[in-house]
Amino acid sequence: MNDSETLLCHEDESCLNENNYRLGLCSVFECDDEYIQMLIQREAVTFQSNSNCSLLKSEKSWFKCARLDAIKWILNTRAFFGFHFRTAYLSLIYFDKFFSKRSIDDGKLWAIRLLSVACLSLAAKMEECKAPTLSEYHVDDYNFEVHVIQRMELLVLNSLEWKMSLITPFAYLHYFATKFCGECSHEKLVNRAVELIFAIIKEINVIENRPSIIAASAVLAAYDYQLTKKILEIKVNTISTWGSLEKERIFSCYSLLQEIGMLESKTPNSVITPNMLSTLLSSTGVLESSSLSTAGSKRTLTYPDCDQDCPVQKIPRLC
Repeated sequence: MNDSETLLCHEDESCLNENNYRLGLCSVFECDDEYIQMLIQREAVTFQSNSNCSLLKSEKSWFKCARLDAIKWILNTRAFFGFHFRTAYLSLIYFDKFFSKRSIDDGKLWAIRLLSVACLSLAAKMEECKAPTLSEYHVDDYNFEVHVIQRMELLVLNSLEWKMSLITPFAYLHYFATKFCGECSHEKLVNRAVELIFAIIKEINVIENRPSIIAASAVLAAYDYQLTKKILEIKVNTISTWGSLEKERIFSCYSLLQEIGMLESKTPNSVITPNMLSTLLSSTGVLESSSLSTAGSKRTLTYPDCDQDCPVQKIPRLC
């Protein structure tokens, strides 16, 4: 093999598929085992997985409602601008990571929305070819001036120590689909896995659950909801990088996705509310619940001059 051949990319025209572009995906081949192992090892430094795919149980009910509203706004805005799905997920990583280091005073819903705008804007600047200007972000019920959003962006950057290039589950989907599911229709499988990823993030803290774990669980659940633990073990064992703890986390996350799938099939028009899912999971005792993790002491976010800079036109009712 000459030097010029070693510089050639493995990707083919499938990378230009419109659906792959929308998802922010590119085909990864089995010969890229070393690259995937590198990603898995790298994400272990950033994400602190618990022994189980733990449910998000904030002591402050208003915060959980506000977080769900933030996710809804992020996904709607992603669709409006045509962002990659990984951009939306990355913004939620920033969101949850911010709350592992800081807190926001109870009931300050404007601050949650301002944080949502800042996180999505930063994620778009990291992932999109062309990011919108801050004045283009439409924020219902609030009037945030550009310099206020910029201040929040800087606060997020400082809180995350400017470590903004983070791995998302979408880096793994095609690879896991090939590894676990063979020659089945990858496009349909991956589309369903994406749906499951955005269903489960409403119930878990994304920085407590490694992207590769979420991706593997979503692919397996999209492939078949009825896999036994023995079959799961056989499939998961094809990834040599994972140890016994990572495998247990995949089994736990797969169990949660099973419950999501079962609830969808029993609910007309696939309408699932967070309360329905939480009630089902707590009643079946599938997973242990845990509080939102914190790293050291938190600093409370306050903007004493906010009433002047960010007038609230109307407070939305979230719950």
